[in-house]
Amino acid sequence: MTAPQHIVVMGVSGSGKTTTGTALADLMGWPFIEGDSFHPAANLRKMAKGIPLDDNDRAPWLQALADQIAAAEARGECLVMGCSALKRSYRDILRSGGSRVRFLHIHGTRDLLAERLNHRAGHFFPPKLLDSQLATLEPLGPDEDGAVVELALPVQDQMQAAVRMLGLR
Repeated sequence: MTAPQHIVVMGVSGSGKTTTGTALADLMGWPFIEGDSFHPAANLRKMAKGIPLDDNDRAPWLQALADQIAAAEARGECLVMGCSALKRSYRDILRSGGSRVRFLHIHGTRDLLAERLNHRAGHFFPPKLLDSQLATLEPLGPDEDGAVVELALPVQDQMQAAVRMLGLR
């Protein structure tokens, strides 16, 4: 049996991690985990007040997500997860959960991201935090297992690009 692999759909808030991640999980027949649902209540309150999270805020959240990857790995299951994974050090924590944790970075212009955030209702993440996430974002390094897809593409095209670039199927 081949070892499981796990795809983390990453990017700043408003990039469509949940939409693309859910579609990719459905295509692959793998479960989807919404990373935001693992944030401690204190993190949600902080972001709702317009205060960016720092590394200390994110550490237990990222470890909880790595634990979810490890649990899937122990069951021999693959999964898709939505998680901002903004810094390489955050991705290192996520990678600690499995033998093959890969990243699909959904990337786009600040203008398009801001437009999407401004039209999103009822989310804990206020649009004014976008610039803090963009400042924190570290693109995938050449030695990291992953691919980048364009945010402006329709979800179906993002998935086709992901399948092709990550060699899924």
